[in-house]
Amino acid sequence: MNSSPGGLGRRHFLRNSGIVAAAIVGGAALAACTSAVNQQKGGGDDNAQPVRGGTLKYGVNVDLIPANILTNTGTTPYVIGLVFETLVRYPHDRLEPQPSLAKSWTLAPDGQSITLHLRDDVKFHSGRAFTSEDVEFSLRQYADPKWSAQLKSTAAAVTGFDTSDPHKITLTFAHPLGNLFDLLDTVPILDSESIDQLATGDKIIGTGPFRFTSRIPNSQLVFERNEHYWVPERPYLDRVELTVISDNQAQLNALKSGQIQLADGVSYRDNENLAKTAGFKTIVYEGAELQLYVGANVQDPTLADVRVRQAIAYALDRERIISEVFRGAGYPLNVPWPKGSPAFDDARNTRYSRDVAKAEQILSTLPKPGKLPLAYNTALATYAATAQIVQANLAEIGLEVELVPTDNGTFIKQLIGAQFPGLWITDHSWAQFVPSTLTVSAYPFNARKNASRYESPDYVKVADAAWKLPQSTGPDAQRAYQALSDQLLDGLFLIEIGVRYAQAAAGTTLHGFDWTKRRETVFTEAFLA
Repeated sequence: MNSSPGGLGRRHFLRNSGIVAAAIVGGAALAACTSAVNQQKGGGDDNAQPVRGGTLKYGVNVDLIPANILTNTGTTPYVIGLVFETLVRYPHDRLEPQPSLAKSWTLAPDGQSITLHLRDDVKFHSGRAFTSEDVEFSLRQYADPKWSAQLKSTAAAVTGFDTSDPHKITLTFAHPLGNLFDLLDTVPILDSESIDQLATGDKIIGTGPFRFTSRIPNSQLVFERNEHYWVPERPYLDRVELTVISDNQAQLNALKSGQIQLADGVSYRDNENLAKTAGFKTIVYEGAELQLYVGANVQDPTLADVRVRQAIAYALDRERIISEVFRGAGYPLNVPWPKGSPAFDDARNTRYSRDVAKAEQILSTLPKPGKLPLAYNTALATYAATAQIVQANLAEIGLEVELVPTDNGTFIKQLIGAQFPGLWITDHSWAQFVPSTLTVSAYPFNARKNASRYESPDYVKVADAAWKLPQSTGPDAQRAYQALSDQLLDGLFLIEIGVRYAQAAAGTTLHGFDWTKRRETVFTEAFLA
């Protein structure tokens, strides 16, 4: 396939599109949760005229873990969005790649190679010119297991690199990649000269709109305007400061007092109230849905029996969690796909509707289970609130659960390393992308190695089949995604609760704030006025 011609400014190509590949539909749930919200969309939400200069102060929940820079966890989406860029970028509402560092491309008819034409006016923050060799370097780094990147298996399927032209690269694949553009939208273009310092956080060098200048661990990260950015006259802001404020109430107080203009950790209830308060607004990350779930280590003697996992699935009060914890900003699910996904299926989402009697009946045929640990990440109050409801739900059916509050760094380590001893609660992402990406990439779902230690040759088979399709839509893709859903419902190593729409809170002086489908914050068009 051929892309549209290059040379477009970022605001233009994010707003304009051709054929819709997969619309991301918020539906009635989003309308309900944002009816009173002054919701901001990418590129601007009002008629304010851009103002150059100023410092944006952004309150974040957790500090950057430099070694996790390619994992899309913690604070890494903010840093990636400020410093780095990718070859293509998806709009919020569809899986249609738009030009970024790649101006245009041609995908071979057999789906086993692609030629990308690169911009020739891009420089790294060090002043070095961006070339095709940087694309090869970045894809090879992303595929290296040392970085624990979630799409590393797709990056590893890129087997050939023709970099003979500094402004063009041809990639060859081991097999067709139905999620190829997910990879090109995700992999940040890295600087080969400073890669050793990237993992330590001493140097973070990309081609993006802001340059990393300093970091005080567990306190602050500072970024300054890239004076040589390839988009003319951008960014508007002179500086962005990320301040680590781990307490949700403290973030709210800092926002209300004007110490920060943007906050990522304000509770859903407080966001609901802020949306009705003069001078503030709630930002809903449309097209970048998160899915809340209960994970299960299937090697645990109790959880090894799928019938116990089925009882848990029937016991969960999904509607209550979405309504109370997330103030209606989402909807219940049994399978991971959001409503805009080509894999979404209403019928399969009712398989484990809440049925306490059925859960009790299942457990009555089994030996009495022991107490199960339930870990949750203390970085967000919503995880604790969800864990408490899940604990009460399981107590109703005779399953005793011990809550295990876990700090962010330890939780991520346990997730990536498959180290949870029993149950855990967190969000997963990637379901808003091509469905095969989830099941060959994401830590909780990866068919070959996942956080649940779940193994199934049938699951591997259907995951690979969906991944190796030359097209990510159409009848063959639909059948492949239905097979994936059935494997997930039968194996039930992850028990879905539902979609939640991530939110941020901001003062109304912030305009032009944007994000990627991974919730990477983009401040190219942002300004304070």
